[in-house]
Amino acid sequence: MNTASRRALLLGATATLAACAREPVADLALLYNPAAQHHDIDRNPIIVIPGLLGSRLRDPASGRIVWGAFDGNAADPGTADGARLVALPFTDMMNTPGSAVAADGVLDRVRIRIAGIPIALQAYAEILSTLGVGGYRDEALGLGGQVDYGRDHFTCFQFAYDWRQDNVVNARRLMAFMREKRAFVQGEYARRYGMRDAPVKFDIVAHSMGGIVARYAMMYGGADLLANGALPPLTWEGAAMMGRVIQVGTPNGGSLDGFRVLVDGRDFGSPIVPRYSPAILGTMPSLYQLLPRSRARPVVLAGTDTALDIHDPAVWQRMGWGIAKPGIDADLAQLMPDVGSAGERRSIAIALQARLLARARAFAAAMDRPATIPPGTELMVVAGDAMPTTVRYAANATDGSIVVAATAPGDGLVLRDSAMLDARQGQDPAARGPAVVTPMDVRRALFLPREHLEITRDPTFRNNILYWLLEEPRSGVTPAGRTAPAPPRR
Repeated sequence: MNTASRRALLLGATATLAACAREPVADLALLYNPAAQHHDIDRNPIIVIPGLLGSRLRDPASGRIVWGAFDGNAADPGTADGARLVALPFTDMMNTPGSAVAADGVLDRVRIRIAGIPIALQAYAEILSTLGVGGYRDEALGLGGQVDYGRDHFTCFQFAYDWRQDNVVNARRLMAFMREKRAFVQGEYARRYGMRDAPVKFDIVAHSMGGIVARYAMMYGGADLLANGALPPLTWEGAAMMGRVIQVGTPNGGSLDGFRVLVDGRDFGSPIVPRYSPAILGTMPSLYQLLPRSRARPVVLAGTDTALDIHDPAVWQRMGWGIAKPGIDADLAQLMPDVGSAGERRSIAIALQARLLARARAFAAAMDRPATIPPGTELMVVAGDAMPTTVRYAANATDGSIVVAATAPGDGLVLRDSAMLDARQGQDPAARGPAVVTPMDVRRALFLPREHLEITRDPTFRNNILYWLLEEPRSGVTPAGRTAPAPPRR
């Protein structure tokens, strides 16, 4: 055999081995097309809820995109008018442009412009396509060949929301959204099948913070947190409209990424995407409601074992964190142009921070309440567990700066323990008990070696979630409208 023949044989063998080593991927269309095209009362409709940053925000007055595009027409938080569009008002008496900004659809892609050339980066397109939300298809991203839901598809919806706002506010909006879509689905059942006022339950697929919104609505409906600090009444109002609630990468026990951006702002590490200052982000209640629980000892003083209570406003003021940081009056002046002095602006900012921290503590207490979910509703968790994820910061007592002190398994943003709301979060592994300790009534958990947003693009995730939603028998649970099969004759 000559040299050329040996080289060709070697290349052929290498290609064959590479093909053999390639991970097989399930044919989702072959597996799920029949079930996906079944839209009658035997199947729960689906609602997809994105996470933090996952809904496009638009200013209705000007039509400008506030979040979801980074080009010449989008709001720039580095300018005074752009910053005031992105931030929320510091007090109820203030009327700022940001208070009128509204959600404008789930963010399927982020639009940016490089050297004058528009470019779209994929965001939630994969999960929208997989679940057929609104008949979503995206040939440009190669998503058109997945599951075919048929031309009469009407049972998948997307809940876009203003992720800057309080999670309780968004849970209330989710309740209104479910009532609206329930009436729509009932109308379709009446028109298509002659069945009026059919019972309707939704299956929820919620990514990241969207899972927190869904779980609060499940437990408390639209009830507000109580001013006296007591827990709101556990009504399960939302559960009455929910079948399966599938949380994906949800920080049930908080995320130190939320703490970090409140302290330092958010820099996406790109010259294209602008930086968001602590003054802007510190106006957003949802970020405070992502703070980890103090029992997890998420922040300690550098060089000591002293844990800091990161829900205590005095700690934030002492450490100079977020909108309590000295020297940020130029940012505050952009956001409060009608307030006359730096001292008054700082006073207003600190009062807002204290109010939002107190509400975040009350929100965490409500979410930590042990409770058994009523029959007919199931909670399922999907989480990443293969990437080092911050579990503890060390804070410099002199200047308040923070550095990562410890990591634990997660998806890079959300710890595995946080997804499970495991009371062992932050404990020394050697001192942990063997079993998860959680107040959540979780029916099933699936763990994947994926990054936070990449979980929704994982083939194993897509396969399992379609099975759970479309095919899996529901033990002890009869989907709305379904008649239980008769026992076999003997």
